[in-house]
Amino acid sequence: MKGIVAASSFVKALQRPRKYAFRHQCLCERKQHIRTFSATRRSAIAAPEIDFGESAGRGTGKELGPLRVARVVPASPSYFTAKPEFTDSLLELQTLLRRYEGLPVLAPGHAPRVAWKTHAQYLATVAEPVKTARYSKILKVLHRLNHIHPSLMPEEVLEAMQPYKRDVNPYENIRKEIVIDQFGRARGVGRRKTSSAVAWVVEGDGAVMVNGKSLSQMFGRIHDRESALWPLKATARLERYNVFALVKGGGTTGQSEALTLAVSNALMAHEPRLKPALRRAGCVTRDPRRVERKKHGKVKARKMPTWVKR
Repeated sequence: MKGIVAASSFVKALQRPRKYAFRHQCLCERKQHIRTFSATRRSAIAAPEIDFGESAGRGTGKELGPLRVARVVPASPSYFTAKPEFTDSLLELQTLLRRYEGLPVLAPGHAPRVAWKTHAQYLATVAEPVKTARYSKILKVLHRLNHIHPSLMPEEVLEAMQPYKRDVNPYENIRKEIVIDQFGRARGVGRRKTSSAVAWVVEGDGAVMVNGKSLSQMFGRIHDRESALWPLKATARLERYNVFALVKGGGTTGQSEALTLAVSNALMAHEPRLKPALRRAGCVTRDPRRVERKKHGKVKARKMPTWVKR
């Protein structure tokens, strides 16, 4: 039995290479058919392949053609950083800073105020995914370059900073001076939330009229009455000026606080030296706070509905 088993295994070992050889032959014929079909189809729908002279120059010692040895060189060395435009801009600004860092600079807070582009505005001009932290590096260099003394500012620094400035600089807006008309009235405008107020302040005995009504008729809350005349009360001018005002929009709180700013602006036209006292009283700066909008899925702006487990 051992001899018979050994003979059968020897026969199978001899037959295995023939079987695999047959399979290999079929596979080669199939690949050759696919290659022939692909070449025929490629020649029908595509241009012929370009011969760069590799086959002609291989093994013959001949020089290869110029197309074979040439390669594309990126225009910028920062091409492989995935953010070439941002990197080049940052390197250019840093180079200018190193070149002119020895020039005299202005004291902190005395440099001309410039409105730089926001991160969203910068992304609109650059087709690259630049994060806010990276853009802040550019702003830091720009802030340092902007502190160079204006009389010694180089032209190339001004040209390099220009693309990062906004089209309209809000810091260059000059506020219109409030003038006193021929009747001795100064007109001031104030806003708060959705309310707006216009107040005419004239020298008098302390009379106040709002929308043709007295102050007590217009505002039922004592807090609103005090807010409306707070600039006069904070500067001890309650009995020296008359106030005639028109208010609209919003509620009583918004109207009274809008009237605060309007009276303050008109009062500074009569007595400009009261501005520091009015600023300490909080009557000069407009309050930008507004009611936050309601969001879907919430009861109010941020309040969530009551969660019940069962």
